Amino acid sequence: MPNVKHIDILLRGVAHWNQWRIENPSIKPNLSGENLANLDLSEANLSESELYGVALFRSNLHKANLHKANLNESILYEADLRNADLHEADLSRSDLTDSDLRGANLKDAELYIADLSGANLSDSNLNNANLYGARLIGSKLIRAILNNANLSRANLTEANLNHANLDGAGLIEAVLVDTDLSGANLSNCRIYGISAWNVTFNETIQTDLIITKVDQPIVTVDEMEVAQFVYLVLNNSKLRKVIDTVTTKSVLILGRFTIERKVVLDAIREKLRQLGYVPILFDFEKPDNRDLTETVGTLASLSRFVIADLSDPSSIGHELMSFATALLSVPISPIFSPKDQVKKPYAMFEHLSRYPHVLPIHRYDTADDLIADLLTQVIEPAESRVIKMRPSK
Repeated sequence: MPNVKHIDILLRGVAHWNQWRIENPSIKPNLSGENLANLDLSEANLSESELYGVALFRSNLHKANLHKANLNESILYEADLRNADLHEADLSRSDLTDSDLRGANLKDAELYIADLSGANLSDSNLNNANLYGARLIGSKLIRAILNNANLSRANLTEANLNHANLDGAGLIEAVLVDTDLSGANLSNCRIYGISAWNVTFNETIQTDLIITKVDQPIVTVDEMEVAQFVYLVLNNSKLRKVIDTVTTKSVLILGRFTIERKVVLDAIREKLRQLGYVPILFDFEKPDNRDLTETVGTLASLSRFVIADLSDPSSIGHELMSFATALLSVPISPIFSPKDQVKKPYAMFEHLSRYPHVLPIHRYDTADDLIADLLTQVIEPAESRVIKMRPSK
């Protein structure tokens, strides 16, 4: 129940209310369930207030302080929340349709199943916000910051995310229909199960999109359209039969990329991107997965050629053997960096080297050395072998 005294103080005006908050810093106001619609609460200090189920539709909350406020199931449609501080606020199941949240601070906010349809969130800060299941139909998120935000199962139909930053965001099972992502940054997003139709991708950054489940080995691609196709192929045996009719620029990179070898991984991927390829990375972080061998074989069948880093002898031996002897039309470019403890690749690789589609090992000392020679010593020989083994008709 709301505190009648607190409501009376608020209705005397924002200046009186803010002074009372200063004089009573330990009191957490309780205004839950109250009808505060159409009020001018601009710059009001409502931080840590209990506002559960409160009616604030069409209210002026411009620059209001709602830090850590409980607005669960509140009614805020058409409210003015421009530049409001909603950091760590709980807006779960709230109605924010057609509200104005331009420039608002919603960092770490809880927006679970909130309705933000038609809302304007341009230039807002939604870092780490939880928007699971939120309705963002027709909303504006132009230049919004959504780093590491949870947008799983969110509905972004006809939403405008021009130049929004979604680096590291979760888009698992999200709905993107007629969504505008022009100039947006989708780097490192998890997009397993996403539904994307007629999405605008003009100048969109799409590097390292993760298409697998959280508990599965990470598979990344650089285009959402490619991601959906790759995942379909991994999970539909009939589609795999048409792979040899598909012209692709995908290059599969195999290896165990531990922290100390991350620089090599990044360098290879960046060079491939610069040259117009679509790199697909498979990190052997969980080699005990029972579907690992089949998954790698499917990815290899999608690829123009494979770059296999043999520097860690425990990383890819079995999987490489499994598809190298079956996919004779997919060139393999092995690379190897000798170390004191590992001076040469694992012994079984000598058997594979007899196959015509397996190129000679390119040895390198540092990542810089590898990238300097990657085109002439790794990529061009692989392309030459592709042409030789898949002659044009």
